[in-house]
Amino acid sequence: MLTIFTTAKPFREHSGIIQRNALKSWTMLHPRVEVILFGDEEGAAEAARELALRHESFVQRNSFGTKQLNFLFERAQAIARNDLLCYANCDIVLFPEFCSALERTFRLHPRFLMVGRRWDTDITQLVDLAAAGAPEQLHLFARTQGVQRESHSIDYFAFPRGLYRDIPPLVVGRIWWDHWLVWKARQERADVVDASELITAIHQNHNYDYHPAGATGVWTDEQARQNFELAGGRWHLYTIDDATHVLTAAGERRNPKRIWAPYWRWLRPKCIPVWFAFLDLTRPLRRVLGLRAAKPESSQARVH
Repeated sequence: MLTIFTTAKPFREHSGIIQRNALKSWTMLHPRVEVILFGDEEGAAEAARELALRHESFVQRNSFGTKQLNFLFERAQAIARNDLLCYANCDIVLFPEFCSALERTFRLHPRFLMVGRRWDTDITQLVDLAAAGAPEQLHLFARTQGVQRESHSIDYFAFPRGLYRDIPPLVVGRIWWDHWLVWKARQERADVVDASELITAIHQNHNYDYHPAGATGVWTDEQARQNFELAGGRWHLYTIDDATHVLTAAGERRNPKRIWAPYWRWLRPKCIPVWFAFLDLTRPLRRVLGLRAAKPESSQARVH
């Protein structure tokens, strides 16, 4: 059926809670789902034994000690029991709908990458997903209390064995590797399928205290810059907007947005200053015409 592989942070405090929630959810997707946990972080071996996962303690790392994506993908494709694989970040909760969407995608596309937008949700406790009604309650909680993120937030990558070869030594825990995976699939002439409508992938909100500079460091430090260079720059970085197809409850359709998505990403930062300059220039006229935007009565903070 499916092999899901991942790597984790140390299993302590909040990270330990959300990682166990994610891993447990994967074991409940289907009786023939295999889960491989890579890495020798604190608590990884114990979590693997507790949840009956396959544990691969060795992971190739760069000179900073950060885990390399190419090793994870090459090793997983070599040892997986199944021909369909999925790399998922270890804080993502999935539901059986994931397997249904994957089966539909596989029937339509023998060579594919399935991705989707995530739902950012505040989860602070271990969830007993084996309890009656617990998965349904969690699913509803994410849909009503969480926030579906934009197309650049990609946390799972489902594909057939053999799709990914010659991966540069990108590292996880920094940015750009996920966008490169989408670009690479397109370069390999695989169909990229956006399953966001059918899959509620819960991203359990967390901090970035594993980096001394927090989230800013994850996005801007030397390893992030190296990922950008290893990926080949901005034109080798795609998002879900670049998907060739969109999977829906009614069927599947082509994604026209893919045609202009790369150019809009390049043009958008250049348009924003022009747009604000236009707003400043036309403010007196809009005030006279009564076209000023109404102030919202209240605002609610987005979940990050």
